[in-house]
Amino acid sequence: MDLAFAVGNAGESTDLGLARRTLTGRNGLQRNLRLKVPSRSFPGTASGSSESKHSGKGKVLAGFAAAAVAVARGLRRIRRRQAASPQVSTKLSPESLGWKVDDDALLKERLELALERGGLSGTALKQNKRWPSKAEVLQAIPKDCLVKQTGRSLAHAAASTLQVLFCGYLAWKYIPMTAAAIPLWIIYAVVQGTLGTGPWVIGHECGHSAFCDEKWLQTTVGYVLHTALMVPYFSWQRSHAVHHAKTNHMTEGETHVPRLQKGQSNKYKKVSKVMGQGFVACTRLITHLVLGWPAYIIGGATGGPAYGKTNHMWPFAPCSNGQKDLFPGVWKKKVLLSDVGILGMAGLLFWWAKSAGFASVFALYLAPLMVTNCWLVLYTWLQHTDVDIPHFDKDNWTWVKGAFHTVDRPYGPVLDYVHHRIGSTHVAHHVCAAIPFYKAKKATEALKEKFPDLYLYDPTPIHKALWRVSSRCAAVQKAEGGEKGTYIFT
Repeated sequence: MDLAFAVGNAGESTDLGLARRTLTGRNGLQRNLRLKVPSRSFPGTASGSSESKHSGKGKVLAGFAAAAVAVARGLRRIRRRQAASPQVSTKLSPESLGWKVDDDALLKERLELALERGGLSGTALKQNKRWPSKAEVLQAIPKDCLVKQTGRSLAHAAASTLQVLFCGYLAWKYIPMTAAAIPLWIIYAVVQGTLGTGPWVIGHECGHSAFCDEKWLQTTVGYVLHTALMVPYFSWQRSHAVHHAKTNHMTEGETHVPRLQKGQSNKYKKVSKVMGQGFVACTRLITHLVLGWPAYIIGGATGGPAYGKTNHMWPFAPCSNGQKDLFPGVWKKKVLLSDVGILGMAGLLFWWAKSAGFASVFALYLAPLMVTNCWLVLYTWLQHTDVDIPHFDKDNWTWVKGAFHTVDRPYGPVLDYVHHRIGSTHVAHHVCAAIPFYKAKKATEALKEKFPDLYLYDPTPIHKALWRVSSRCAAVQKAEGGEKGTYIFT
């Protein structure tokens, strides 16, 4: 192969083994491309076996030279086109999304800030969308996504449980119960609490009848796993079903129903003016992630106003005083059946503490459980809340709207594996909770393809989204410039 064919005429002596090609730059300046090529690769500079041995290497280098020249030319062309093409603004406006804000400067400002801060590109705030029927949405789910595989579900349950038990064994065996080992115990709590969320999600699958077709097995697995994590299984099963039935409903929703702001401000805005927005965010992170789960189970914190004060352990007065009963009929007996498991678990922990000391129970079980509860609240908080996600009252809410105002987020492959995709395929889960988690990804792709204008995905990194929600999503107010009965965060 003649090198001149690939990179131009060689202007240097073959003894130097250099080839030059003159290139014209963007500003008309000339520069040389120097390619190191062994002199023996040129025809006629060596003979016999030496020429045969090195000729292949010279051809390869010549090919790389030609490719480099082509890439350089291509990059220059791309830069010229980018410089010549006009820059189109992609900034969204409330008006472009169908909002009437000409006579409401405050609403316009709130919407503009929501579009600027949020990660959904205005999809959730767009007005006058065509909403399909519930039947149309369910028809978009591939039929095989509804097929439950008992063996596969049991394998995932066993894997999650064994991961937790093995991690606990390692900590019990190798981490000393001393003050000097506190940093190691903190690391253990974070790791074990993160692993513990896996069995929690398996119990969640059972509560939705997404685990297997054998009802007795499904109930047994869910009851055992949730009881081991101090979750009243049947009580949660009922309240969580209400959450699915009334997602993002301002009065009848359940869990993370936002406060209704009256007037131009709320208590968190007033505090932020004195202490700063960061203080508000940190305060709400603590109250939600650390205290949120027990406050919800015991006092119904963030539950729907229609249900009044609720308690997942006691479904009678004075904890059942709303317009609607969260635990009607037979569910009251099931709540008490949940209590039996919780009391049994509490007795086991008491025995453990008496035998090995409270420090051992706290380090090995209670601290990781707190981390698991943090994960639980984080997931449910971010699945339905953000600056650009609206809520609805009875005049505007529908089941389809509620389901499609769930948002998927990027949790990464590790958490997706450990937590069974509970955060990255949650839209499909709200469309049909009976889909096993190991088929939710396929269902998600089907929904994205069928309803691209309705499906919500926010690529914001989780830590940034959590900070944004905790600092900016304190209360909502009715927005008169949009569809009737729509509430946005202030």
